[in-house]
This record gives sequence, structure tokens and C-alpha cells, in this order.
Amino acid sequence: MNYLLRTTNLVKKFKDKEVVTNVNMNIKKGEIYGFLGPNGAGKTTIMKMIVNLVKPSSGEIEIFGEKLTNGAYETLKRIGSIIEYPVFYDKLTGRENLELHCEYMGYYDKSAIDKVIDLVNLKDIEHKDVKDYSLGMKQRLGIARAIITRPEFLILDEPINGLDPIGIKEIRNLLKMLCKEYNITILISSHILGEIEQIADTIGIINNGKLIEEISMDIVREQNTEYVEIITMDFKKAAYILENDLNISNFKIVDNNKIRIYDLKLAQKDISKALILKGIEIEAINKKNSTLEDHFLKLLEGSELSA
Repeated sequence: MNYLLRTTNLVKKFKDKEVVTNVNMNIKKGEIYGFLGPNGAGKTTIMKMIVNLVKPSSGEIEIFGEKLTNGAYETLKRIGSIIEYPVFYDKLTGRENLELHCEYMGYYDKSAIDKVIDLVNLKDIEHKDVKDYSLGMKQRLGIARAIITRPEFLILDEPINGLDPIGIKEIRNLLKMLCKEYNITILISSHILGEIEQIADTIGIINNGKLIEEISMDIVREQNTEYVEIITMDFKKAAYILENDLNISNFKIVDNNKIRIYDLKLAQKDISKALILKGIEIEAINKKNSTLEDHFLKLLEGSELSA
């Protein structure tokens, strides 16, 4: 299999604390890899190690088939990135920031600036000083800067922070296009799991510095379970009726107002009717499929229990 990036037993310690532990990532060429984990799990530290901003304590990083070293300048030229909050020269315009970046990178295709400004929808504000940009505008400018040199590998740490729903959709479509039409491999982290679910080919889930799963999204989708979700404040009484009157034992109480029933031997209307006749006030009842968020939370829960 053709991997663009592989890490082998990657470890990072800050003083005596190990924040990344024996991580083995495998990112295939031409895919979108969703990197998931709670705050402080180690995602950003790993991304910084990949672009040589932080040195590993031990282990190896291989990119484009070559081991990453301190002098791997040509390798790093093939990578675009936004890691943590993008920083700009605030008193320069968006266009001037992009021009400066191109000069720094030795990239002299001036038409590329017009193209990326169009791609990230900054056409009307490119001549505005960056100090007057909103957070969402700065995120767009950061993405423009990351892709302007046509990198082969794009690393994006929370790139949709500060964007409204329309902006999020635009960036989602942009990333899909960059991967499909330009064959750019993308590593992206985000707290918005629904977005990762829509664009990722593979996901890696990290918790407490350990990569606890690396799995194809196709497999996650195949594992999706159908269930009936009931929203009611009478969840305790409803749970009693399900178990004792309807003989349903395969259900789970979520958030103290939701019951998810995985045993679907009874029709949704029959469950609803039985609960209403017993005086249960039902706010909503729907048939659903488990999501990436369900998979993610279940996996994190299991990793915490085994820790």
C-alpha cells in the first residue's frame, strides 16, 4: 500500500511527562485522514512533530518514503499546514500576507494568489488589513496560505474554528475538491465530528497520547447500528416499562432524557403506544443510525476504563 506518512513508535516527553506514547500512524496517499481526540490528547503535538516544529523524544516519522530529519527542508516544502491559530502580519492586507508567504517559499506564480483568494471566498476583502478580519476570515486566509504553493500534503488543525455553517460547508467542499482533483493528501483534526464523518476516508482516534484506533470510515459506517431514540423526562419510568412490560433489555439511557433502544423486535409505533398508555410524556421518538460521534464516545469510554 502506498503510504504518504507513517510514524513508528512516536514518543514525545515534556520534562518528565509523556504526552505522546508509541503512536503508529499510517496515512495513505490521496486520502483525507480525520484525526480525533479530546483536548490535550496529543493531536497538535503530533502535527507539530510532522512539520519539524517539535522534535520527537523517540520514534520515527517517514514522509514521502523518506525519514524526516532536522535538515529535511525539501520535504517540508511539499507540505502546507495550519497548526493551532494562524498568525499573520496584522498591518498588511490579506493579499500582501499571501505575497510575502510566496516570496518566503520561493514560489513565484502570481496567478496562484488570485486562485486561492477565489477558492476560500476572500475576494471582497483581500485588500483589507488583517487586523480588521474576523476569526472566520483569518481561518480562510490561513487555509489560502496553506494551499497556495500546491502542497502534496496538507495538515489542518481545527481549520473550521470560527466559521459559520455556510463557511463550514464551503471549506468542506474545498477540502474534498483539493483531495479529489489535485490529489492532495489531507490530515485534519476537528471537534465537529459530523464534518469529519462527511469528508474523511480514514480516522485515527487518540486519547491520553495513545492512538487507540485507526480505521476506515467505510468500516465505521458498516458497523452503524439502527436504533429507536426516545426523548422523555420520565426516562426512569420509561426504562422500567420497556424492561418489565415490553421485555426489552437492550437499551441505553443517554444524557438523562434519552433512551436508545437497540432491540427492534417491536415496531416504533407499538413502543410509543405502550409508553403513552402508561402515562409517559414523549417529547420525540425517532428511528436513527449510530454516528461517528457514537463510535468515538464509545471508544473513548472503553479506553478510559482500560487505562
